Amino acid sequence: MLSEIVRDFNRLGASGTPFYFLLSYKGDECYIDTGDGSSGQPFYLSVEGQTNRPLESLPYDGPSAPLSLTAHPESFERYAERFGVIREGQLRGDSFLANLTLRTAVDFSGDPRELLRRVQAKYCAWVPGRFLCFSPEIFVRISEEGEISSYPMKGTIDATLPDAAERILSDPKEQAESATIVDLIRNDLSSVAEGVRVRRYRYLDRVETRGGALLQVSSEVTGQLREGWRGRLGDLLNRLLPAGSITGAPKGATRALIEQAERHERGFYTGICGRFDGKSLDTGVMIRFIERDGEHYFYHAGGGITINSDCRSEYEEVIEKIYLPL
Repeated sequence: MLSEIVRDFNRLGASGTPFYFLLSYKGDECYIDTGDGSSGQPFYLSVEGQTNRPLESLPYDGPSAPLSLTAHPESFERYAERFGVIREGQLRGDSFLANLTLRTAVDFSGDPRELLRRVQAKYCAWVPGRFLCFSPEIFVRISEEGEISSYPMKGTIDATLPDAAERILSDPKEQAESATIVDLIRNDLSSVAEGVRVRRYRYLDRVETRGGALLQVSSEVTGQLREGWRGRLGDLLNRLLPAGSITGAPKGATRALIEQAERHERGFYTGICGRFDGKSLDTGVMIRFIERDGEHYFYHAGGGITINSDCRSEYEEVIEKIYLPL
């Protein structure tokens, strides 16, 4: 995070000023809304149903059309080249787990306001002319008493497949991913909190989409912050970012590896959004993300790669994640 963004978060936290925010992946761009009209670019953010403004307050001047999304994925051969960069790095020992993401061209139509009214997601964000996000993934939550919790998500499967729950929970590759990311998150939280422990390991959530139901695997890691954490809010987030679930382990070397493989800017994709109510904090990782670039739309999605990953399976899993959760 840029130093001025860290200072803003520290100042707002110390004064107990409620605010909503959107923070980019690299921490170099941030929208903050304190409700006093000084936020600059207007944006909409819903955090577990709590919003910073009425959705109708942001205008939409596009054509009236039914909601639809059609993906035009890059070829398997192009994906295999990206996958190969990750595989080479893992064979060198640079990374044990890397989150490889794609920027997929899509045909998207419909009023974003209608989409966000109907979407089923914990975190919904809209910056007109820039992006839409409807994310199920929690980054960290901090209670009024200073308990910090993180819920890394690793693993998605079609819920209609026979024995879907058993298949994903027993899959060796998915087990390895979960173990790696939970260990990374436990280490991350230990840098800011005490008594860090895994409260729940590999539980399932069901997500309904237009293409059918999905099962997603998550875990819960918790710890206790020292008193006065609100005045260190910016420093605390700066220590934890970027989220381990969308980078990998070890974090530094893996970030360099995925940048080499992806060759596109993530922007706000895989950044975080959140709400500070003056006493507690709730933040999400911005995945399930539609970016607007001029007259074109792109859907960002990704998945974790380990040394045991199969390239074709990973390619198909990423494409499966391109959906509207209606």
